[in-house]
Amino acid sequence: RGDEDSPVMMTQYSMDPVAKLGLLKMDFLGLANLSILDRCVKLIAETTGEYTGVYDVPVDDEKTFRLLGEGDTSGVFQLESTGMRRNVKELKPTTINDLAAMIALYRPGPMEHIGTFIDAKHGRAEITYPHDDLRELLEPTYGVIVYQDQVMLIAQAFGGYTLGEADILRKAMGKKIAAVMDAEHETFVAGALKKGYTKKQADIVFDLMVPFAGYGFNKAHAVSYAYIAYWTAYFKANHPVEYMTCVLNAYDGNTEKTGSAITECRRLGI
Repeated sequence: RGDEDSPVMMTQYSMDPVAKLGLLKMDFLGLANLSILDRCVKLIAETTGEYTGVYDVPVDDEKTFRLLGEGDTSGVFQLESTGMRRNVKELKPTTINDLAAMIALYRPGPMEHIGTFIDAKHGRAEITYPHDDLRELLEPTYGVIVYQDQVMLIAQAFGGYTLGEADILRKAMGKKIAAVMDAEHETFVAGALKKGYTKKQADIVFDLMVPFAGYGFNKAHAVSYAYIAYWTAYFKANHPVEYMTCVLNAYDGNTEKTGSAITECRRLGI
């Protein structure tokens, strides 16, 4: 039940029995940041007389990327934590794709490759590929596997999987059931051998895929998050008073978040 003023009847079941019953499990994510953006756009229109919707925001705004590169990300979607702030400051993103990759990498498993990704972007480390045939798939992410999509495409290109079979492989890797993983490993190696690769090459590629399949984001999810992160950073950089007003209103009643926002307002001279 909800609170006494607005009771809502609720029940819950664990995930697996629901699937076995043939019911569809759906996750709906509510983001306060979307409300903040909506209110911010309207408030800017009131204060300036000009309407700038999120889709009107330029994706190459210098002030926004400077704010991100300096780690001034308090109040910025997905980029507020100490660890993420440190990483985005080192990355100094210059595109939405940089942000998407960082958001996708900042998870257990892929996280260990953040340093490699940053160093490769800035030319401090040589970009390497597990096999030259995977160069085209991994070039946009500096040779690092970042997205679940890349895992599936590697399985297709290297292991001879169909994309449907590759999705089954991705799910198996995510569940980390030893017997299933062993069977998939054998299937991957057999497919790679048929395509002319060696067992050693297949083993190396398979082992690289495992951490990303289990914890990685798909690219569409990461890019969607990156846009929301960028939009919040844009309005903070270009309309700080209106943006921080909307942040404060959104977290009214949340002492910790309100306190953090007030501290940030003081730092910005608001």
